[in-house]
Amino acid sequence: MDSPEILKQVNGIFIAVLDNSDIILHEGTTAKDVEEWDSLTHIQLVVALERHFKIKFTSSEIRLWKNVGQMCDAIDRRLR
Repeated sequence: MDSPEILKQVNGIFIAVLDNSDIILHEGTTAKDVEEWDSLTHIQLVVALERHFKIKFTSSEIRLWKNVGQMCDAIDRRLR
């Protein structure tokens, strides 16, 4: 799966979890850019990503993410 496809699927997960069909993610998108994305929904997003992609992240890995691009890169690494 290539990076644009991962980003597209991640965008769909954000839309579903945050219940906001107007969300359009870019690699540089951060929690500050999405009103509904707070610490609680971050956990829900991580769980939804893990289920969708059938992968598991470490807590230290998750803490390093600064934006959606880094999140997608982590997914890409897990899928290889």
